[in-house]
Amino acid sequence: MTLNIPYNNFKISILYTLILSLTSLSVFGQVFDAEQNPLSVKWRQINISGFKIIYPAELEKEAQRMANTIPKIYPQVGHSLNQQKTTIPIVFQNRGIMANGFVQLAPKKSQFYTTPPQQFDSQDWLNNLAVHELRHVAQFDKLTGGKAYPFPEEIYFAYLGVSVPIWFFEGDAVSTETSLTNAGRGRQPSWIMPFRTSLLNNQKLSYSKSYFGSSKDQTPGYYQLGYLLTSQLRKEFGKHSVDSLFGDIQKRPFRLYPFSRSLKKLTGKNTNQWYKYNLELLKNAWLKQDTENKSDEYEVLNQKAKFATNYFLPTAFGSNQILSLKHSKASPPTFVLIDSSKNEKKLFSIAYQEQPWFSYTNNILVWDEIRFDPRYKQRSYSVICSYNFLTQQKKQLTFKTRLFSPSLSTDGNKLIAVQIDLSNQANLVELDPQNGTIIKTHPNKEGDMLQTPALNNNGSKIAWVSVSESGKALWTREGDEKPDKIIDFTQQQLSRPVFNGDRVVFNAHLNGINNLFEVNPIDKKIVALSASKYGAFNGSLTKEGKSLLFNEYHLMGYDIVQAPIVRKEVQENSFIYFGEEAQRQEKTEDVFKEIPDQVLESKPYRPFANLFNFHSLSPKFEDLDKPGIQLKSTDLLSTLDFYAGMDYDSDLRKIAYNAGFTFKALYPIFSAIYRNRARTAFYKLKNATQVSQANWRENYINIKASLPLSINSFNHNYNFIGEIGTSYTDRNLNETDAKAINSTLTFPLNYRFAFTHTIRTAERDLAPKFAQVFSFKYFHQPFDNKVKGKLFALESNLYFPGILKNHTFSMGLNYQNTTGLFNASREITTVYGYAQIKAKSKLQNTLLLNYRFPIAFPDAEIGPLAYIRNIRGGLFSHYENIVKQTNLAQPKTFGFELRSSMNLLRYQPIVDLGARVIFVNQSYKQNPILELIFNYSF
Repeated sequence: MTLNIPYNNFKISILYTLILSLTSLSVFGQVFDAEQNPLSVKWRQINISGFKIIYPAELEKEAQRMANTIPKIYPQVGHSLNQQKTTIPIVFQNRGIMANGFVQLAPKKSQFYTTPPQQFDSQDWLNNLAVHELRHVAQFDKLTGGKAYPFPEEIYFAYLGVSVPIWFFEGDAVSTETSLTNAGRGRQPSWIMPFRTSLLNNQKLSYSKSYFGSSKDQTPGYYQLGYLLTSQLRKEFGKHSVDSLFGDIQKRPFRLYPFSRSLKKLTGKNTNQWYKYNLELLKNAWLKQDTENKSDEYEVLNQKAKFATNYFLPTAFGSNQILSLKHSKASPPTFVLIDSSKNEKKLFSIAYQEQPWFSYTNNILVWDEIRFDPRYKQRSYSVICSYNFLTQQKKQLTFKTRLFSPSLSTDGNKLIAVQIDLSNQANLVELDPQNGTIIKTHPNKEGDMLQTPALNNNGSKIAWVSVSESGKALWTREGDEKPDKIIDFTQQQLSRPVFNGDRVVFNAHLNGINNLFEVNPIDKKIVALSASKYGAFNGSLTKEGKSLLFNEYHLMGYDIVQAPIVRKEVQENSFIYFGEEAQRQEKTEDVFKEIPDQVLESKPYRPFANLFNFHSLSPKFEDLDKPGIQLKSTDLLSTLDFYAGMDYDSDLRKIAYNAGFTFKALYPIFSAIYRNRARTAFYKLKNATQVSQANWRENYINIKASLPLSINSFNHNYNFIGEIGTSYTDRNLNETDAKAINSTLTFPLNYRFAFTHTIRTAERDLAPKFAQVFSFKYFHQPFDNKVKGKLFALESNLYFPGILKNHTFSMGLNYQNTTGLFNASREITTVYGYAQIKAKSKLQNTLLLNYRFPIAFPDAEIGPLAYIRNIRGGLFSHYENIVKQTNLAQPKTFGFELRSSMNLLRYQPIVDLGARVIFVNQSYKQNPILELIFNYSF
């Protein structure tokens, strides 16, 4: 059979070019958070030395501290890039519970998510954010010159994305946060542990795999990759090597692979060569460290994983089972029970967590989960959930709380957790494990961050970790007595203490590798309990109390091991500090020394008075036939998007003008579009002998109100959206054309309601394993008697697990009924190839059967051209107007598709490239159709 593939049989959903796509704000809208806060937030601002710090009123104390800190440290942060001054707004977000931070353009701003995490660096959270994010500010200013006229931010942002790989931005920022402080991620062996483990296991990771990641293996991450590569750059080529690279890129921007070319000019090696050169240096350094360490081997108690899998927080369960929280690239986070034969029993999956965490004792399991506000996604909560193994009932104990790291006493009668309020004050709170009621709050007068508390057997003693700019400390407290600091503030990664009688087991990297240690509160003596080759974490006692269950990191992730409690001397610290030379070059011990303590002027920040913030005058390429230009505005709190511009219709050779806005501050979202455009149509008047052509300009206004809501509960997600919209069209017709064409279309109304239910998916899933999607649409003309017509449409899609793991079967059943004006409308999903097949009847319904499955995850690097992440297949059988077409053995179209996700030209966007072969029912007398597929995502 020959394939007939004329031009009009190609359906190419293609991004016109990568560079042009990067000029679209919608692209970067996926990278950064553009969600809103509730209207109840009272905003204030402090303006100082070019920085506008915008913050909720509850953060007054922290905002004052950071307003003193940021201008003081910026000259030092930007010094090696020759950046001493800047102008940028910084927005503090305190309603969410996920720690984060970023700098962006379009609009230019930085956001600090102020709630501190439960496992992070040994320094103040906001201080760390300040150094890291201010380095990004300096980087952006270096590459763009810091200029903002005439509104080039989107173009600058595109330029940054094309010219410099993300790993270099982030690696340089991590290097700076490490060099200028006493902490920083570069001093954490657990942070670069995956890279070290891979090299010591002789894994030959390609540059692309290290950079872009993998759906089957553990990979270092581009932060870690960037830190190690930039540290060596600083070591060999000096303090200003990063500045030289940025400067050369800025001078010669219009080149393919500008970063690689500039890197070769400086080092004599292109990006891939520099990566391979560093791999050898890293491997040799870590091999030497490994020979100096005396490590033990432990038997793995879980199944050997075929792809990256983590069995977090192993805990003794019953007589011979282990309870663990399993994270895998092939399945969502799930509690599992593992017996002595390594057999697994799945219990249930859970929602997102700030970090993997649970506590189990006496048939009660508790853990924390994230809950999002139904509408305002800047607001989220950390709630405590529980599961009773006797009743097999799962419930949510707390609602709209900010509680972290819940831990039970061994008898199950007490529950302790960290509570962080909107001012960033952290306290330890005791809760009733039956209903989640807070019984007691332990004061935290020092105001330090608190992390990962634990209770002893009867709940009479608490252990916890505190964090301040001085480092981390380990504390215990009995009853209402004064807290006892059993380990003084240190730059060690102290975490997750557990009681062993009166002693406390904890994690740290005292010997240069993360291991388990024990401290005696009486004499403060520390002994080693493990000697892992790569890293040991999350210790817990076995039932008899003579052995420890814990996680040991291996090539495929965190495994479960067990070892008898044998106390040994702590080995000498052999940690390799790759950022040592960069720190020496900076010539500062701690950038946070001598910070002023002034009370700065603070005044209200009124969001509605600052809705317009014009940032970009950008080319528009959404349609190649209608190129244009748009002036764009986005306010700093992401509540109003506004644009105005013009485009050129090459078919009509006319200019069109447009403007629009989306207002997102209120519970419903309001949007409006205005267009003044040229139009054309052909018509034939009654008794006329020939067809006439009408040309006119029209004013078109469209307004819409929508209410998107979503809630999550355990591993289930529910989404709802309700919309109502209308429009008005005023056509400037001449007298003749007005006889055949309506001069106005007066407020047709359209409504939409959609509901989606999904369960949490895994990284390797191609579609939801189990989901239901329903959408209802209705269009009519209630205000215009001249134009009549109605449209009702119902779409549905049901997803089910396929035959094998990560396979998915979906069934879509869609129906529409149209009359009058809407007779030619199409509001339901059609069969593949619909546009290339001549219709035999009016579209009424479709039945779409699809089966999707992964074929391979090759992680194949084809030189600098492409990195192939996966290869996927699909089968489909699509039916149309099934009431009339009673023979379901003969679909209208059927066929197969082959697709692949890849990174092209070593750029970050993931490109979906593939082809679909569509066979058409023989009754249509049409040859098969070939569709090419080309999409992208971040």
